[in-house]
Amino acid sequence: MAKYIEMPKLADTMTEGTLVKWRVKEGDKVATGDVVAEVETDKATMEMEAFDDGILHKLLVAAGQKVPCGTPIALLIGKNEQPPADGSLPAVVAKPATVAKAALPVASVAATAVAHATGSRTATSASGSRVKASPLARKIAAAYGVNLSALRGTGPGGRIVALDVENAPATSAGGPSVPIVPPVAAGAGDTVIPLSGMRRIIAERLLSSKTHLPHFYLTIEVDAAPLMKLRAEANAAAETSGGQKLTVNDFVLKAVVTAAQKVPQVNASFAGDSIIQYGAVNLSVAVAVEEGLVTPVIRDAQKKSLREISDAVKDLATRARNKKLKPDEFAGGTITVSNLGAYGIEQFCAIINPPQALILAIGAIVKKPVVGPGDTIVVGQRVSITLSADHRVVDGAVGANYLAELKKLLESPALMLM
Repeated sequence: MAKYIEMPKLADTMTEGTLVKWRVKEGDKVATGDVVAEVETDKATMEMEAFDDGILHKLLVAAGQKVPCGTPIALLIGKNEQPPADGSLPAVVAKPATVAKAALPVASVAATAVAHATGSRTATSASGSRVKASPLARKIAAAYGVNLSALRGTGPGGRIVALDVENAPATSAGGPSVPIVPPVAAGAGDTVIPLSGMRRIIAERLLSSKTHLPHFYLTIEVDAAPLMKLRAEANAAAETSGGQKLTVNDFVLKAVVTAAQKVPQVNASFAGDSIIQYGAVNLSVAVAVEEGLVTPVIRDAQKKSLREISDAVKDLATRARNKKLKPDEFAGGTITVSNLGAYGIEQFCAIINPPQALILAIGAIVKKPVVGPGDTIVVGQRVSITLSADHRVVDGAVGANYLAELKKLLESPALMLM
C-alpha cells in the first residue's frame, strides 16, 4: 500500500520546516530508520528518518522548499505495487525560505522561546478578523503599545513575528513616529544571503532579549595557573591510561555548575509575578555549527563528575555538528556558557539566553605580567569571565557572590574533584 512521508513536527514550537537536502533519490529502497532528508526547524538542521519501508516512487517537495508540518513530501510504494496516478497525488503548496532584511549577531540560543506574560489579548483587524501574530510578537506589541492590525506580517502565511513589531514605526502618546533606517540596498558585487528559519528565530529572540531584558554585566579576572597545572597532570595520567584528555572548558563547565549550587539564585527565570529558582542545573553549552550557533543542554549537570561533563559536552558537540541531536536536547536549559577562548577572544559580553537569567562569557587564557610575592612582577596566566544577568532576577551583589565562588573553584580546581 502506498504511503506518504510527511514533514515531521520535530519540536513543540515547529509549525513548518525547510527541506534542506534529500539524502535519497527516486527509485531507492527505503527502510524504517533510514535517513532520507535534512530538515531545518526553528532551532537547528536535523536528519529526518523514514518511519516505513518501501521504494521511493516520487519526491513531492524540492530541496530548499518550506512546507507546513504534516504535509506529504514524498511517496513510498511497496514492491511490485502500482503507484497512484500523478493526478491523484496531493498538491503541495511549498514556498522558498523567507529572506529577511538583515541578520543579527548570534550569541547563544535557548530552545525554549519566551512565552510568559503574553496574556489573553487578541488583536483584530479593521474587518474584525483575528490578526495572526506569534506570542512573542504580541508580548512586544503590548509592551510598546504597537497596533498589530496596522502591521504587515513577514512570517509564514502573513503571520506577524517579533521582527515586524520591532521594525514598526514606534509612536508615543501624542509624539511623532520614530523613523526606521533601512540598510543600504544591495548593489553589483554584493551577496544577498537568505535568512534561514533558525537564523530568523535567533534574530527575533536575541533582539527581544537585548531590548526587553534589563542586562547588567560583571567581569572578573581569574588566575588560571593552578587550573592549567592540574589539567596537565590529569592529561598526563589520561595519556598513560589511554583515557580522553580534559579541556580547559571542561573545568570551566564543572565550576559553573558547582558555583550555581553555592549561589542558587542565579539558576532561575523570571515568571511575571514570581521567580522560578530551579533545583537542577541544566547547563546550556554554546556550540558553533555551520548554520550558526546552538545550545544543547547537559541535564542534571550538578550530579555529574568532571569526567562525565567532559564526555557529555564532547558527545553533544559532535552530534550537533553532525545534525544528530534530538529536539528535546536543546530544551530546558537554566544557565548558559559561551566560550570564545579558542578563537583568541580575551573578553566579551554575551546576550542572555531567554528565559534564563544568566549567561557566562569565557575568554582566552593569556600570559601577562602580574604582581607576585613580595611585589615582584612575574609572568602570570589569566582568564577573563564576564557575567550577563537579568536584573529582574539577579541583583548585583548576587552576581558578585556567584563570580566569587566561580573564581575560588577555578583558582583551587582540586575542590571540584572532592
